[in-house]
Amino acid sequence: MSHLIEDHALIANMQTGALVAHDGSVSWLCMPRFDSPAVLAGMLGTEEHGVWRLGPAHPANTAPPAASRRRYDGDSLILISEWDTEHGAVRVTDFMPPSDGGPHVVRIVEGLRGRVVMRSTLRARFGYGRFMPRVHQVGDRTQLAFGTDAVWLDATIPMPGGDTAEFTVLEGHKIAFTLSWQGSSLVAAPRPDPYAALKVTAAFWHTWAQQCTYDGPYRQAVVGSLMVLKALTYAPTGGVVAAPTTSLPEGIGGVRNWDYRFTWLRDAALVMAALVAYGYLDEVRAWRRWLVRTIGDDVGNLQIMYGLDGERDLAERELGWLPGYENSRPVRIGNAAAGQLQLDVYGEVLHALHQARQAGLEPDPQATRLQLRLVAHLEQLWAEPDEGIWEVRGPRRHFVHSKVMAWVAFDCAVKLIESGEADGPLERWRELRDTIHREVCEKGYDPERNTFTQSYGSKELDASLLLIPQVGFLPLDDKRVIGTIEAIQRELSTPDGFILRYPIDGEDAGVDGLPGDEGAFLLCAFWMVEALAMIGRTDEARKLFDKLLALRNDLGLLAEEWDPRAKRQVGNFPQAFSHLGLALAARRLMPQITLSLPGQRSTEPALTTVPAIQ
Repeated sequence: MSHLIEDHALIANMQTGALVAHDGSVSWLCMPRFDSPAVLAGMLGTEEHGVWRLGPAHPANTAPPAASRRRYDGDSLILISEWDTEHGAVRVTDFMPPSDGGPHVVRIVEGLRGRVVMRSTLRARFGYGRFMPRVHQVGDRTQLAFGTDAVWLDATIPMPGGDTAEFTVLEGHKIAFTLSWQGSSLVAAPRPDPYAALKVTAAFWHTWAQQCTYDGPYRQAVVGSLMVLKALTYAPTGGVVAAPTTSLPEGIGGVRNWDYRFTWLRDAALVMAALVAYGYLDEVRAWRRWLVRTIGDDVGNLQIMYGLDGERDLAERELGWLPGYENSRPVRIGNAAAGQLQLDVYGEVLHALHQARQAGLEPDPQATRLQLRLVAHLEQLWAEPDEGIWEVRGPRRHFVHSKVMAWVAFDCAVKLIESGEADGPLERWRELRDTIHREVCEKGYDPERNTFTQSYGSKELDASLLLIPQVGFLPLDDKRVIGTIEAIQRELSTPDGFILRYPIDGEDAGVDGLPGDEGAFLLCAFWMVEALAMIGRTDEARKLFDKLLALRNDLGLLAEEWDPRAKRQVGNFPQAFSHLGLALAARRLMPQITLSLPGQRSTEPALTTVPAIQ
């Protein structure tokens, strides 16, 4: 299919999500969960791999028309698309109602003016576009089944063609379609009331958005990003997916195509930091329960990511029958990085829980015990090389960011014990915290260039070094902090001012062990916004932030990266990293926030900062 990644909207129900293109095509939908096999996978191939198009009828061999305009309905993920045609105007409202049962995609057609001939064509393909379903008419309902799974198509008009219908809508008339998942092809899926479901969905999103505490100039962008983060949470367990998609390429035509439909400890912790910063604690409470249940006492076998229910087997494989988005192969499901050693995740998890406590989250004895066990295990590991935050598939290294976050883990554990909430080896962990700090400053810093480096002894830079002041490792006025920020600006900036994660070597395998290029990593650019604001270069920070806002699509959505040459979004979409980065950078730019950093090694007052880095 030919849609740009940013052509799509997200609708979701906190169990799974669908991507809807501007021509009314749903080209990505996994049921019943984010990580289930897709029943509509056209985004990674062609329409024959699964698509549901609903829009004005068009002649054969011509492209379906794009909507004349589209928007979300206020603060919600209810998508409204409108077409102006020669004979009239029509609106389609797409959404997924929150539900404790199986997911539903609801599409309501409404005539606005004149008469418009519409067409609904559903090509469901089970198993990521591989298997053609059996199509049955069951009374006035259409069942599309494969094996024991089934989806049910309901409409408020007759569907004589089974999965295809052409109909005329007049001004003021409404016609609704619903696609529902059912785990057994022998049992009929419940038939929802589409209009009642619309009211419930609108009330849910509007009520949730009203809880946001942000009251600054970027409110629309912030609330929109927070709603994406909420949409990516898996309500039954509290897990959080990094994105609702797999294998959308970091470089068009390249091999950097990964499955992001799992719960990374790091990504989820950073999502929680963003939600806590704006007053949302229920999601953190649920995620904390997920952590305790998933990790349990088995910290010795800690993985850096899990399934939404805490599954550990995330074996990676390639789907050879899918040609990939714009022929970007391979298409992968599962993720082999689950078995990597990434020392930074300890710090991110403890940091997020520390922030939540600071924001008023009540203590939980099991979570406290888990944190102490994690830090005790890290005590045995912190000096080892690892694969780091970017999950390199090359040799392990002593990544500076990993060591800094190990310092954060011990710093948070010390604060937990000092608070009286836990008992632990306070003096030993204080000493170890200081040992890690000295080692990073000695081995991870290049005094000739006045910058920290990607790993011990290397010359390369890494955008994750921007987090050194944010986590309180060094004070904001430290020359090494300012030198690192300026070095990253010089050496990792794209021509349009965005930020690469680290140097890449084109067709030669780089530090990550992979060939090919990738775009500018949007989270890193938001980190730069925060870094510039923290050292007092606020005007520069705002200019970069405004440039980043301009990269969003018409619905405020961001993928993982920005291709500075093709001027388009790349990577999985929408991406939690990008949206949490936006939300926290916007808060950093609020001048009235003057909270101090933890662990500051200076008597100077901290500059502007936020609860997310306490």
